[in-house]
Formats: sequence, structure tokens, C-alpha cells
Amino acid sequence: MKTPTIICLLLVLVLFNSNNHSAKPLDTKTSEWKLVWQDEFSGPKVSPVDKTKWAAEVGGSGWGNRELEYYTDRTINAFESDGMLNIAALKEHFTGKDGVTREYTSARLTTKNSFTSTYGRFEARIKLPRGQGIWPAFWMLGANISTTGWPRCGEIDIMENIGKEPSIIHGTIHGPGYSGAHGITSSYSLPRDEIFADSFHTFAVEWEPDVIRFYCDKVNYKTVKRADLPEGTKWVYDRPFFLLLNVAVGGNWPGSPDATSSFPQVMLVDYVRVYQKA
Repeated sequence: MKTPTIICLLLVLVLFNSNNHSAKPLDTKTSEWKLVWQDEFSGPKVSPVDKTKWAAEVGGSGWGNRELEYYTDRTINAFESDGMLNIAALKEHFTGKDGVTREYTSARLTTKNSFTSTYGRFEARIKLPRGQGIWPAFWMLGANISTTGWPRCGEIDIMENIGKEPSIIHGTIHGPGYSGAHGITSSYSLPRDEIFADSFHTFAVEWEPDVIRFYCDKVNYKTVKRADLPEGTKWVYDRPFFLLLNVAVGGNWPGSPDATSSFPQVMLVDYVRVYQKA
């Protein structure tokens, strides 16, 4: 697919999703939580993401999951428009500066060098993409990953979805001795076979010293306590973590796109907000 065609398709998507679906933050006058960091993605139409808050991780190495996309720092893969962050997975023949060639591109954004937090409520309102092989995520990693590596740094997957499960999202923690397929996980299913890609939903975790609670649309569907860890393993959720947003294509878990998959696929993020106990 040639780039001009991709741009035209993205403009159609921008127009289609032009209504601002913003939701109010928690009422801090009555809530135990105080808003401490946020991005409302209020830049002009089709503008770059705020580089004081987000950095794009770049590469097509598979990211430990045999993913098929090349993550770029191009505005065509991640941009703000009409109060929304758009992360667009595209089908295109792309070669990065490192010489790696992939048939899909997307974006992976992180606050690693701009914002970290220990404990709090981490929340985003998102409309997911759809289709076989599509893998959107809103998640967190321990800020010490560069020195300790994964999974010793810890990982909190606030929301993951794979396209072949359009009505299900997953919340998981990974740490030393309970990572990958052995992560401590649970899932939440929409009622009446509703589909996450059809409307916006709010995904959050509340993280306190000995407990992590997972939420979808205010429903607490999973609570993980320190005592729930496998015997002999370590609770590593007592240090700063940073945020990530990405849309992967393919990989060990979702599998590859097939004849039913269509592109571009866009994850729309209305906001990301972080609260601390008042």
C-alpha cells in the first residue's frame, strides 16, 4: 500500500471519529484520589504527540513476542486529532534505518523518560481497534528495566486485547517467577457479546503497596495481592513504573493477520490520567 493511499484512509478515519468523547475526571472533591498527571490529547488536527510526555520507541525486532510490525516515530502512526490520540497500525512495506523490513507499521509510546509513579490510579478511556492479529495494549513497566531486565523489573498490563477475542480484555502482572504464559492474569467480558471496538471503554488499575486492582468501566474484575504470588517469588511493585500505549500486529499470542483483517486499524485514546491518594 502506497503512503498517499494510507494518508487518505487515515483522514477518513479522523473525520469518522471527529466527535470528542471526553469524559470528566474523577471528582477530586469527593474522591480519595487526586489528579497528578494527565494527557487530554488536545493538539490541533493531525498533530504530533506531546514529546514532553511521550516518546516513540522505534524498531522491528519482534519485541520479544515475534510481532510483525515496525514501530516508527512518524506522525502517520501516532498523532493527535480532535482531542484524541490515534495510534494507527498500517499495512505497508517499510524498511527502518536499521535495515529491518516489515510489512506493517505502528507506534509504541512510553513515558519512561518523562513520567514515572509509584502507586496510584492509572486510567485511560480507549476505543480499541479490531481484527485478527491486532494487539492493542495500555500497560506499565518498572522504571529499572534497563538495569534489572524483564521480568525482574515488573510489568502491569492494565488492558490487553487480541483481535480474535473482540469482547474480552485481559489484565495481568508479570514478575520474576510468574511471567509470560505464567503471569497472574484475569479477563473481563462485555455483556451480550458487545464488542470493545464499537465504543469507548475506561480501563484502570488501582495500585497500592500490597494490592493491585483491575477495572473495566468501574467494574473491579480482578484483585491481586502480595499473598497471591507463587511461593518463593517476589513482589516487585514497590518502585516507580512508567506508562506505555501501543498497537502490535501479529505475535505469539494474537497470531498473524489473515484474509479477514483490514487496515488501517486505529486505537483511539480519549485521555490518560494518573491519580494519587489524596
